[in-house]
Amino acid sequence: MEIRRFEAPSGASLSFTELGCGTAPLGNLFAALPEEQAQATLDAAWKAGIRYYDTAPLYGLGLAETRLNHFLRGKPRDSYVLSTKVGRLLEVCPPNERTGVGKFFDTPSRREVYDYGYDGIMRSLETSLERLGVDRVDVIFAHDLDLSNHKTQEAVDAHFEELMAGGYRAMVKLRDEGVVKAIGAGVNEWEICQRLAEAGDFDIFLLAGRYTLLEQESLRTFLPLCEKRGIGIVIGGAYNSGILASGPKEGAFYNYEPAPQPILDRVAKIEEICGCHGVKLVQAALRFPLVHPAIVSVIPGATSPEQIALNMDTLSVKIPPTLWRDLKEAGLMRPEAPVPA
Repeated sequence: MEIRRFEAPSGASLSFTELGCGTAPLGNLFAALPEEQAQATLDAAWKAGIRYYDTAPLYGLGLAETRLNHFLRGKPRDSYVLSTKVGRLLEVCPPNERTGVGKFFDTPSRREVYDYGYDGIMRSLETSLERLGVDRVDVIFAHDLDLSNHKTQEAVDAHFEELMAGGYRAMVKLRDEGVVKAIGAGVNEWEICQRLAEAGDFDIFLLAGRYTLLEQESLRTFLPLCEKRGIGIVIGGAYNSGILASGPKEGAFYNYEPAPQPILDRVAKIEEICGCHGVKLVQAALRFPLVHPAIVSVIPGATSPEQIALNMDTLSVKIPPTLWRDLKEAGLMRPEAPVPA
């Protein structure tokens, strides 16, 4: 397992395994997961050499963080990198009013309350530390500060102003005091990452679904800015919610919805070229983002030890350089996308 050493703009040093472990599925995303299976999955990740774990209060409404508590207990704190999210508080509510009905299953009866202000960020991290059973995390990401989540630009702008006027000061204070080593945002859109990077002193972003084998628009301005500033990127959603793993089959998901025909057609062309080189689509999709110099880790989720083993095997495949060349020549990859030498 390759270790990627990241020197944050703030001066902190972190060592990420190139393959991390995203814990949204361990928060019973889309299906309830028995506790024994969740712990077996985390144990398999550790045995495979994975040492970066990302979580959030949203994932299972606290369940994913609680499961990490059990898993991490007794492990030396400096032997792994841990990130969580801020910007949401969880409050007790009747079961029928909880957040994520139909999306998260068998979770505590809690509902989300957005709070990107100073006190909200402080309270969010305090409760996460309690659920996780640790005294510090390495990275905090302001969570879901994007249009796909808040629905209108007016709402995004209001939350952005709230964060920069209050929550950002809290994040910087936590970093200055050593409670966290790096600060950033975890979102689904590169544009808000760039806006934040231009407005404040952020170290790292978790970008889901916007730098993948299918999409590279973030190469226009955002990723060059990260390279220039030394900002790190964690890649979530490397399969664009599933289609780059399943292929363009009927019912394939893209951005958490059934994939539209133009996306199915484009993925089919990518898959055809991969096949000509003896490479599976999923293998090229997992390796591709890691070639960019700003990327520190990619974090596919898993719900079983078998999926952990599959992720490891998928990443270990050597991709012939001619595959990337042919994708570029076919207009299926941006010409400036970094590829292995």
